[in-house]
Amino acid sequence: MSFTTEERGRPNTQDYRVFFKNSEGKYISPFHDIPIYADEAQNIFHAVIEVPRWTSAKMEIATKDPLNPLKQDIKKGQLRYVCNVFPHKGYIWNYGAIPQTWEDPHHKDEDTGCCGDNDPIDICDIGNKVCSRGEIIKVKVLGTLALIDEGETDWKVIVINTEDPEASNFNDIDDVRRLKPGYLEATLDWFKMYKVPDGKPENQFAFNGEFKDRDFAIQTIKDTHGFWKALISKKTDSGELNCMNTCVCDSPLCCSSDEAKAVVNATSPLGHSEPIPNSADKWYYYNKT
Repeated sequence: MSFTTEERGRPNTQDYRVFFKNSEGKYISPFHDIPIYADEAQNIFHAVIEVPRWTSAKMEIATKDPLNPLKQDIKKGQLRYVCNVFPHKGYIWNYGAIPQTWEDPHHKDEDTGCCGDNDPIDICDIGNKVCSRGEIIKVKVLGTLALIDEGETDWKVIVINTEDPEASNFNDIDDVRRLKPGYLEATLDWFKMYKVPDGKPENQFAFNGEFKDRDFAIQTIKDTHGFWKALISKKTDSGELNCMNTCVCDSPLCCSSDEAKAVVNATSPLGHSEPIPNSADKWYYYNKT
């Protein structure tokens, strides 16, 4: 199963979008149409890369837009770039999401005591390759961190690309601690501080910031897949989420190829890039308490 992307609009502007196609050339939703599993028997999952490592543009699956293309988040009317809190420059992993998952904002998690954040579940790929925006990779799950973001549960699942030459050495969260010393501590540090330059307090975590193991993480993903199934079949309130899809045949929200093409054609064709603002490279320094 292979996937391609199609850019629309002008990169580094608010009209920029990245749409997805399957191997048949059919427009699809990365939220709803890409299967969660690459190999269910082996618990190998698909992941959509939203933000390549070392970049800072806050790209994300547009959950409220038809076909859910990637677009850059907007804050106070401006494109959002994650702050560089020394010594971290941009994202320190390939960052993305697992398709066909949903952190239900109506469901209070028994472990965290907080409801979901209304998004697909997030992943941090620790592999050596710097992925490209919109790339679909197959990943092994190693563990998870439970971020509490403004009172919502926001799981961060630690994964490794199955094509990584070292992937066979990584099977659980302790392998990351042993083979990439400092990486988990840096990950906790990054998520704790990345909103502080915006005037917000440090982020909080369930389990006192402890990373949970592979089995816990896989069960969490499966739970969010169950929530997504209820969402796509209209058995739960979708709110402002757009569940338009082209491949989930039993979904009442499945649309035709022509309808999907019309969504893409309604956007601007790919144009020239605008420069990234100098402010995106600004460093912030923070005294840890």
